[in-house]
Amino acid sequence: MSKPLNGKLVTIFGGSGFLGRHIVQSLARRGYRIRAAVRRPDLATHLQPLGAPGQIMAVQANLRYRWSVDRALIGSDAVVNAVGILAPTGNQTFDAVQAFGPRAIAEAARGAGLSAITHISAIGADADSTSQYARTKAAGEAGVLETLPDSVILRPSIVFGPEDDFFNQFAEMARFAPALPLIGGGETKFQPVYVCDVAEAVARSVDGQLTAGTVYELGGPEHKSFKECLETMLEITRRSRALLPIPFPVASAMGKVMQLFPGAPITADQVELLKTDNVVSEAAIKDGRTLKGMGIEPATLASILPTYLERFRQHGQYDAHRAV
Repeated sequence: MSKPLNGKLVTIFGGSGFLGRHIVQSLARRGYRIRAAVRRPDLATHLQPLGAPGQIMAVQANLRYRWSVDRALIGSDAVVNAVGILAPTGNQTFDAVQAFGPRAIAEAARGAGLSAITHISAIGADADSTSQYARTKAAGEAGVLETLPDSVILRPSIVFGPEDDFFNQFAEMARFAPALPLIGGGETKFQPVYVCDVAEAVARSVDGQLTAGTVYELGGPEHKSFKECLETMLEITRRSRALLPIPFPVASAMGKVMQLFPGAPITADQVELLKTDNVVSEAAIKDGRTLKGMGIEPATLASILPTYLERFRQHGQYDAHRAV
């Protein structure tokens, strides 16, 4: 149930994306006014039904152009950065979006009189990583904390939900392909986290409930290998497919070729990411820098995946109702 409008304005960069739209909804229900700062406001009309009339507005902003970031922050009481990419496209490079962009937002927020922002990073952010994605995520975190030390950094593991790019992608692939690839043998560990749980963590940060200047790691209740994730997806979609192990060197070579084409299913940089487990650290658990530490009980895969993967069954959502 939504609360009455409280008059406070939150600007959300990347508010029209997969995670961003859930953040918009979570904050709108709390009564905040929302300004979704996006590159294409004309493609953000799906945000309007998530709040009351006039509560949510999309404005144009591009992290590569500082003036547009400054303009988007005028009058803001809080700022969230949910912009991120899995692979570069055109001018949207890792350096521009994930290294330069967060610092630009933090500097603009400081100029607007704010003392902190909430920044979405990723588990695995590491300045020494062999993956450019991970290195630029680390650079983005550093830029935010150097500019506004009281900012809150949220590092989710792989995020799942109705519009995710992981389970949906492999479920779609399983409709036609006789086998699914297991990069590196499928042994990489994930801690899949539900998108609504991440959005709730963001909302609590905006509410001021989280500790300033802290890096939180967000994971679900289960550790699953890449192989186990695909097996779970196949079980829910009721499809039988071979799982084909692909050694990292072979996968990297494939990624170098595939990344030359739009919409590549895998890139060489993503292969590098898969060489490291993507789970919450023991240090974060000990310090309470997790969802449970915030008082959030994370959702399980079993409770959520069937709600949106059943459409990939042979007869879609009606498959469960067919006569035996």
